[in-house]
Amino acid sequence: MQDTIFVNQKPYTVVRLLGHGKGGYSYLVEENGCQYVLKQIHHEPCDYYSFGNKIEAEINDYNRLLHTGIRLPQMLDFDIENERIVKEYIDGPTIYELVKDDVMDDSYIVQVREMAQMVHSAGLNIDFFPTNFVVANGVIFYIDYECNPYTDEWNFENWGIKYWSKTKDFIEYMQKH
Repeated sequence: MQDTIFVNQKPYTVVRLLGHGKGGYSYLVEENGCQYVLKQIHHEPCDYYSFGNKIEAEINDYNRLLHTGIRLPQMLDFDIENERIVKEYIDGPTIYELVKDDVMDDSYIVQVREMAQMVHSAGLNIDFFPTNFVVANGVIFYIDYECNPYTDEWNFENWGIKYWSKTKDFIEYMQKH
């Protein structure tokens, strides 16, 4: 990846890769002394999830999530042609890191259950995998914008909770990555 990425002709300096998900690569970037997350959509195959237009889905999902009231980073800009999104950077560890390092706090489970209820009330599920949640000042934020119509199968209690402690599923995932 180049050292500078442009979004609508605005240059962002890449600091480091934050993560790689099924929809894109997220980078910590700087612009005028401020830090942001820049997500570059990719089209790598994913055998367990099917996509339509990823950039449009990100924008639409963000707008749906705004109406749920959950905490998430603000989308600041998007570039449809180059499939890039700039969003607020929430500085802190992910829930995944906290579980891995054995410093998980029970209050985060309470908070994610509140989020789960809020999105369920809107007829949605979010991706409850712990890499999608960052803790800043004791408060969790859902840092992804992915959401889907609600189903019991993919809600927090039936799927997500499997990865919010050192369960067999969490350890197996950790060993593969």
